[in-house]
Amino acid sequence: MTTNSALAAAIEAAATGDPRRYVITGGPSSGKDDLIAAIHAAGIPCMTEEPGREIYRKHRERLGRHLRREDRREYSLEVLEAFIAEYASHKHGIRFYNRGIPDGFGWEAFFGLRPAPQLEEATRLYRYDAIFVLDPLDTFEDPDDIVWAKDREIRRVHELIVQGYYDAGYEPLFVAPDSATARLDFICANLRLPRPSRGR
Repeated sequence: MTTNSALAAAIEAAATGDPRRYVITGGPSSGKDDLIAAIHAAGIPCMTEEPGREIYRKHRERLGRHLRREDRREYSLEVLEAFIAEYASHKHGIRFYNRGIPDGFGWEAFFGLRPAPQLEEATRLYRYDAIFVLDPLDTFEDPDDIVWAKDREIRRVHELIVQGYYDAGYEPLFVAPDSATARLDFICANLRLPRPSRGR
């Protein structure tokens, strides 16, 4: 529960209004998990884990290895379906998303694939209100991130994800490396919401 009464009032006031959808994204090791935890701790509605991670684990367990290029299409379409369902389930008020539909453009490009028609259509149909891109940190927050560290591709993935949002017609806001609290304050200030760190 939020300890900031002004923020709680703003969230409650928005709860019966039109849906407002905000994406938190970035490449591997961007500090996204810590920020998502801070969003929850502040009492702001938010997805928990990004659908892609659990779906990746399922595919990896079935295959007995990390996904390769030839595995990506099936995986990507399953992730897209999960993101569409998450988007459609939100009807009113503020909600943060742990990655968004256009993330798929970056991942497809990284594996040398053209975007699936389903991804292009979903990007046109399901639009977010703001995109916040977390600049990479120097730490690894998930075991799967080590895959990218070995190949020194963290920056490449990050750049492709950002380009995917530009290609989808968004103007992302970039969030500099900092503590999760400071990053959330920055995001809330940009959304004209009371900063969670105030009033503690």
